[in-house]
Amino acid sequence: MTQDTSTRKRHALGLFDGIAADYDRWAQLLSFGNDRRWHDLLVDRLAVGPDSVVADVATGTAAVAMSIAWRHGSRVIGIDQNEAMLARGRERVAATGLDGRIELVQGEAEALPLEDASVDALVHTYLLRYVDDPPAVLRELARPIRPGGEMASLEFFVPAGAWYPAWWAWTRIGLPAVGAAGGPGWYRTGRFLGPNIERFWLDHPLEQLLGWWHDAGIGNVRAQRLSVGGAVIIRGTKT
Repeated sequence: MTQDTSTRKRHALGLFDGIAADYDRWAQLLSFGNDRRWHDLLVDRLAVGPDSVVADVATGTAAVAMSIAWRHGSRVIGIDQNEAMLARGRERVAATGLDGRIELVQGEAEALPLEDASVDALVHTYLLRYVDDPPAVLRELARPIRPGGEMASLEFFVPAGAWYPAWWAWTRIGLPAVGAAGGPGWYRTGRFLGPNIERFWLDHPLEQLLGWWHDAGIGNVRAQRLSVGGAVIIRGTKT
């Protein structure tokens, strides 16, 4: 961690340090199993194959990277700033025999350890809420994608209308209460997520975010809301 690391990034590093060991089990529990389903929707529609190289930014414990390798046979470069999450990811990759197709690298979304136009597709999950300058990060994410390649993302979202009160109650009351059973790290995560998700989308409405994708050189951008608005997948093509 560099000396000028922002408060936002330091908080993210500390938050994930405390939950890396059992991240996958609790992520499924706290999302009612939706986290894996959302990953499948993100990965299934990628237009890649066995000859493709795919970057998975904010790879965490490599769940999405492994799904890409399994479903498409692609080579995957997983990148994350948190070494504890990567260590858990390497254990999982080795245990499933995918270490020949998946490489996990420590790095930051603001300065990816990738050459220009070096990957056929890039995915990122739950990333933009943890960076200080989302438009600049999106430009950096687009940089290593070859022209005609795809960028796709998965982010938590905020349901509208009649679903909002239930979402608010779960994220403000349910998540901290259930998370407390997983230990102090998950209790902190449970308290953090709801306000952080809502604040991000209040500050950066979806239409603004889609505009940033266009500004980064990504065309044909479209959004798909999932689970009554609890998450959103965004896709586009490098122009």
